[in-house]
Amino acid sequence: MFDTFHSSSKLINTFTGHTDTAWSIDYSAFNDCQFICSGSADRTVRVWDVDNNKQIQSFNGHSRALNCVKFSSYHYHNHRQNVICSSSYDKTIHFWDFKNNNQLQIFNGHTHSVFGIEFSSFNNGRYLCSGSNDKTIHLWDVETSKSLHAFNGHENA
Repeated sequence: MFDTFHSSSKLINTFTGHTDTAWSIDYSAFNDCQFICSGSADRTVRVWDVDNNKQIQSFNGHSRALNCVKFSSYHYHNHRQNVICSSSYDKTIHFWDFKNNNQLQIFNGHTHSVFGIEFSSFNNGRYLCSGSNDKTIHLWDVETSKSLHAFNGHENA
């Protein structure tokens, strides 16, 4: 099975732009357009239009390397905004509107690097979980920008 896949697979495209390691990527489609976003150690979030094979946006509001990027289905389904969420070693989570080229909000609440973020698969992605080197997982309400709960108990990051 793998040999069949391997022999028929081919590189479709390469997107370049980051000046350091890209740690995270995500894919989504908005309004029948396909996008890839990436977060890098170069402190930038970048967005590529897959159909046109070009970078369409770059954000550089984090002060340290990025760990994770995700497209927000919540913002698209509820506000028709094209939004990316990013987490970083700078202890913050940022929301970027890549269609209108602006930063929407910043979540502060972790005391160390934020490594992972994940939107809920229910309520159109209204809730966001974030995991940090501070040994906690935070549950956020994206609509109100509030931390609903910090889950403690992990012995390590």
